Amino acid sequence: MTRFLRIIILWLGLVCLAVSLGYSQQPGAKPATPAPSQEPRTFPLWENGAPGALGNEDSDIPTLTYYPPVAPLPVAVIVAPGGGYNHLAMNHEGRQVANFLNAAGITAFVLKYRLGIRYHHPIQLGDAQRAIRLVRVRAAEFHVKPDRIGMLGFSAGGHLTSLAETHFDSGNPNAVDPIDRASSRPDFAVLGYALISLIAPYSNKAATELIPQRLLGDSRDPKQLEDLSTDLHVTSQTPPTFLFSTGEDTLVPSENSVAFYLALHKAKVPAELHIFQKGTHGLGLDLGDPGLGEWPNLLINWLHGLGLLEK
Repeated sequence: MTRFLRIIILWLGLVCLAVSLGYSQQPGAKPATPAPSQEPRTFPLWENGAPGALGNEDSDIPTLTYYPPVAPLPVAVIVAPGGGYNHLAMNHEGRQVANFLNAAGITAFVLKYRLGIRYHHPIQLGDAQRAIRLVRVRAAEFHVKPDRIGMLGFSAGGHLTSLAETHFDSGNPNAVDPIDRASSRPDFAVLGYALISLIAPYSNKAATELIPQRLLGDSRDPKQLEDLSTDLHVTSQTPPTFLFSTGEDTLVPSENSVAFYLALHKAKVPAELHIFQKGTHGLGLDLGDPGLGEWPNLLINWLHGLGLLEK
């Protein structure tokens, strides 16, 4: 190859490179949207301190931990772990559930809410409502739609979820904080072996003594106990709800789930209930059990049926 031909080829290569660089830097050219990170990220529900906070310890700061899926569908679920309102089962009723939801393309948030006896009702409900409002206002940032934000809770976290879906508001349009202007109503709810009633005949010591003590302190006002018995507050505006429990659960009997389902059915709210024959309280995903381990798949099928997983 002659020296002249080599110069011509080199010159053509430089021209092509310049054209390519110039095109990639055109004002109208849009970079590809990067896939969301799979690393969880934790942030406080209130940047400047939570209302009613009694200190600055970790237990005084309610948070959300954001778990983004690789290929997000436009739906989010806020997960409320159980623990009897005195601790939080953050692993098997929090992180593991978030990972399962991520695998289905669902964006997950694990809620760390404040606990009794240090904090009384309605602090816990306020934390849940704030979480729903926050995700709704920042929906675009999280790659979800503001009308596809649900809440999933286990045991006491299920009770909190049932409070959130029966005690909500449309937001304060005059609030200085834009998050407070958003609705706190979840678009759907999932109740796993949830505590529902604090006054029903089937309620045991956990419902009639321990939980009221943690939520209300020494107060035993019948009106407060009724207000916290969420099956009494279901209306046609309560969001669609998926419920599951087991016949062997003696800590939170399955009658809780049945009572809430019947209230939903009476109000003509879309609902699905599964009572598994075997299984103790606090089972989480329990994917190793061929029977109980089906509830997460049944949930995904239910969400598909509601059209919530469609893009």
